[in-house]
This record gives sequence, structure tokens and C-alpha cells, in this order.
Amino acid sequence: MDFRHAPEHPYPAQLDDVETAYRWLLAQGYQPQHIGSTGHSIGGTLAVMLPLRLLAKGEPTPGAIVSISPWTDFTLANPKVDENEEHDKMLSRNTLEGMRAAFLQDPDLDFADPRISLVNADLTGLPPTVVHYGEYETLAGDGAELAQRLTEFKVTSEVHPMPEGQHSFVLGAGRVPEVDQAIEQMGQSLRRHLGA
Repeated sequence: MDFRHAPEHPYPAQLDDVETAYRWLLAQGYQPQHIGSTGHSIGGTLAVMLPLRLLAKGEPTPGAIVSISPWTDFTLANPKVDENEEHDKMLSRNTLEGMRAAFLQDPDLDFADPRISLVNADLTGLPPTVVHYGEYETLAGDGAELAQRLTEFKVTSEVHPMPEGQHSFVLGAGRVPEVDQAIEQMGQSLRRHLGA
């Protein structure tokens, strides 16, 4: 699905749109346990934010999450942001700071707030979660930290670092065999957890 874009529509407009799409699926008769929450880049972040929002409301979550190249620490404190800057052809600290300013326009919202920085969130109750990220991307540390937090909160999880992978490496589908293999892994995980 598409969602409203910043800066015209800052957070939480995107999360609201994802929730609207989820509720539309429910209205069509799909059961929560047969719905996957998936996305890459900020979509990978939203894929985790949606179930957390639903848990806070006491509502059923999707049956599984696949989060690809997520941005999980808006403080940009992870050292990989700078260490991988020369390798990542899509993102840099400067582009991330610009995107953060467009996405998070509420001056009262701290960048470390667990509603947006998932590395600080209580992940209790999340459905099975699969995390994929590229080892060469500026957000590699974010993906690794999310995976560690999932383990700490005893969430059934898998983590798949893509060797030499760039941010949003999935865009290489059909051209890079390793990407095609990773996408096949994602599909297998969803089929396993969603009972498809």
C-alpha cells in the first residue's frame, strides 16, 4: 500500500494510514492471524509500529511481521550510521537528518520516544518477527539492535543480515541472486507463520 508522505503529512499520518489499511482487510473478512505486516525502510519501521499500536489498544495484531532495513533509532546514535556511510549509496547521516526533520515535526516528540525509536519500545506481545537488513547500510545497526531487543522481549524472531547489502537492498529483486534468495526466505517465513 501507499501512505501519505512527509513533509506535507508528518508522523503519525503514515501509521494512521497503515492502520486504516489493516482495518480494511479485517472488514473484508481476513483474520488477523492470516495478515502479514511487512515493509522496507520507513515501511519496515511502520510494519512494527502497527502491531505495537494495536497491542496498546488491546486489539489483535497481524500474524507476523517482516521488517526490511528498518529505521529503529531516530536519535541516529548507532555508530553504524557513520561507519557505513561510505558504503551505503542511498543514505547518509545528512539525508537521515533531513528525512527525520520532515517526518517528525512535533517539537514535543523526543527522538528517543519509544513510539518512534523502536529500540526503546516495549516489544512484549509482538507476533513472530523477521528482520532483514544490509550489512553495508547506514541503518545496519538499527536492524541489529531491533533483532537484539526482540530476543530480550522473547519475541519469536529471525534476523538475516545481507552481506554487503545496501539500504533497501530488496530493490535489486530480479537482478541480484542474493536478493532473490532473501525474498524467498521472507515468503517462507510468512507462509510458516501465517499458515498459508
